[in-house]
Parts: sequence; C-alpha cells; structure tokens
Amino acid sequence: MKLSVTTTAGDAGTLIAPNLVRSSEGGVNGLELEMGLYEPMGLFDLVRAVVCWTILGLWCMQWVVHMVSILYGKCRLHDKSALGSVDLQSLPGVSILKPLTGVDPNLYANLETFFNMDYPKYELLLCIENEGDPAVMVVRSLLEKYPKSDARLFVGGNKKVGVNPKINNMVEAYECGKYDLVLISDSGLRMKEDSLMDMVLSLTDSVGLVHQLPFVCDREGFVGVLEKVYFGSQHAKIYLLSDLLGINCVTGMSCLFRKNVLEQAGSLRSLGCYLAEDYHLAKTFIDRGWRCRISSNPALQNAGTYSVSSFQARMIRWIKLRTSLIPITAVLEPTFECLLMGLWSAWAVSSLFEWSGLAFFFVHALLWFLLDYILLLVLQGGPVPFSKFEYVTCWLFRELTSISLMVRAHCSHVLTWRNRRYLLRRGGVGEELTSYGHQLHI
Repeated sequence: MKLSVTTTAGDAGTLIAPNLVRSSEGGVNGLELEMGLYEPMGLFDLVRAVVCWTILGLWCMQWVVHMVSILYGKCRLHDKSALGSVDLQSLPGVSILKPLTGVDPNLYANLETFFNMDYPKYELLLCIENEGDPAVMVVRSLLEKYPKSDARLFVGGNKKVGVNPKINNMVEAYECGKYDLVLISDSGLRMKEDSLMDMVLSLTDSVGLVHQLPFVCDREGFVGVLEKVYFGSQHAKIYLLSDLLGINCVTGMSCLFRKNVLEQAGSLRSLGCYLAEDYHLAKTFIDRGWRCRISSNPALQNAGTYSVSSFQARMIRWIKLRTSLIPITAVLEPTFECLLMGLWSAWAVSSLFEWSGLAFFFVHALLWFLLDYILLLVLQGGPVPFSKFEYVTCWLFRELTSISLMVRAHCSHVLTWRNRRYLLRRGGVGEELTSYGHQLHI
C-alpha cells in the first residue's frame, strides 16, 4: 500500500504531525517525499553501504598499484646507463655464495654463467651439503674447466647452526670469504654477464643491500609460461610497489650485502633459526638505517625441472612464510587477486548504483588482464616468447587457482622445503619435524 504524506500548518508555520493517507493501491510501497521528509536508513543498509564503499576504495587502490608498478618498473629495470662510465679498478671485490643441493638438467649451464661474469674481482664459493651429493661432480668438472678462476668447493651443510638448511650449507664458506661484499645466489639462477656489475653499482652510500626482482628465463611448455606470467605480473606488481615504498620485500634467491653490517648483528649464524632468513637479513639492514633496493637486472630463474605441482607447492610455502612474518597479509593478499576483487566490486556497484554487476566484472577483468600483460612486457624488456593464447591460458589458470592455494596454505602450520618438514611459528621461526611429526631440537 502506498503512503502519501500530508501536513497541516499551525501558527507561524509550525509543522504539525503528518497525516499518513493510504493509497487505493492496497500496499505500502514507500513514502512520497512531499515536504522534504525522507525515510531514515536502516542499520543493515548503513552497514552495507559502508562495506560497498570500502570495497570500491580497495578496488580503486588496485589500479593505482598497477599504474605505479608499471611506471616504476619502466624507470628502474633494464637501465644500462651506469655501466658505460665505470672505473674497473675502483670496484670492490665480491664473495659469491652458491648453496647447492642435488642436480637438475640446467645446473651445469647455470653455474657456468658465474665463471664468466664481466666483473674484475670476485670469488665463487660453492657450498654443498654433503660429499655424496651428485652436485659435487658438476662443481668439480667446472673447476677443472676453469682452473684460473677464484673458485672453491665447501662441504658444510652438516655444520648445524640452526634449523635453516640453506644457512647451514653456507656458514663455512661465508666465514672463509675474503671480501666485504657478499652475494647469496640460489642454485637455479642463470646470471647475465653484467648482472654483478649492475648490483654493485646499485650499492650506493645509503644502500646496504641490493636484491634482484625474481623473474624467469624463457622456457618452453605450459609451466614455463605459467611461471613467467606469475613472476612478470602478480608477483612483480607487489614487489615493485614494496621496493618503491621501502617495504621489506627481499627474497634470498639473489641479494648482495655489506658483510660488516651483518657482522654487527651476529653474523650469518644469527639467521639460522629462521626459515625466512631473507626477510630477517633485510630487516637487519633496515633496523640499522640502511636502505634495501632492487637492481636493474631481474633474477633469471632457470631450474631444469619444473611442474605445476612444484610451482604450487612453492607458492603455498611462500604464503605460509609471509603470513608468519606479517599476519595482516592473510587479509590483504586476497584484495590483490583479480577475480576475487572483481566479484566484490561488481556486487558493490550493483548495490550502490544498480549497475550491471556482470558487465562491470568483465570490464574489470579485461583491464586487469591488459595491465598485467603490459607489466610482463616491462620485465621481459621486449616481446615475450609465447603466443597470446598461451598467455591467456596461463593467466586464467593462475587466477582461478590462486584462492585455493591461499586456503591450503592457511590450513596448516607445517611447511615442506626440499623433502624436509618444519613446524612454522610466528616470525618465520621453524622447528624441523621427523617423519613421525616429532620435533628435532638443534
């Protein structure tokens, strides 16, 4: 029944109580706002409006993040301007730590790039966990091929200084290094000839640690494209923004730092209790007033064996570590996912403005998709080595599976890393578990 509002005026125009008149339609559909009167918003409607506007605020923020990361990547990455005027005699020496475990088809070729870098003074310290590791034969064959190189083999993984096997593997070589600059570089990386030079030149007076933005070599197959799409879009977007804002986003796969600063905090040994040693390494520098920044060249991951399951297991491990370090990421990270953010914002605009939620969602997804592709081209530094169809397929696959990976990551505090299981605690601290789930005290 429709209600109409009528009023009668008293002395001096005083407003008298309104008379509510039933319409002949037989139902109450609303109020006619005749005298500027309006129906007050209910609590549910108020809460819904606040939620909708909050979602739209987060949605707008995502486009700012996209644009800033593209522009910053364009300015920061693949910049060769500083390489042309370098006094080679003034460059400091660098000790390169290469922690190795096992062998894959690309290990030999990846390691060989470190013997041929365009840098005047560096030593290569190759660290292997035990003498029976097949990587020992690969290293020795390279040492024979390059007898004049300043390279040494260390078997130090059984020197336990903590729960982190990577730190255990590197401690002896780190303590034997002869230079003040130290580069930690994972086994699966392929190094460009000028990458070490680029990293050292990025180490200015105020910078204590330089790290490479994770990316991937050109590889064939679905997984090769999938990894390049992820590291060139979703991961790069957050990584570039974090670096620009000075947020700790360092990954330990390739980082150069000042050894004397780490020594003040207790040496590399002090990081052995953490599974997220890279975060705490960077935190050591930030807490002492040093900056951390990315270099011009991205880190080129080039593992010889890769699969969807290993990629997803790695993503789950990283989500667990990020959440243990900064718990609020469990809430924030879903807002950086295209499909989830699209669904939320489509509901918000349909509730607030009565727009078509479906049309809004498809426009949102298309724009997100295109900006991801532009960012990927920025990291690639040129055209990508796969077709548009392959990009669409891998982009959709990653978007459709990302939320399930988050859910799986948050369902357990047990982390698996190189066939070892750890109980992950707050702050990236871990305790190794036996095959029966018992804790190993180290």
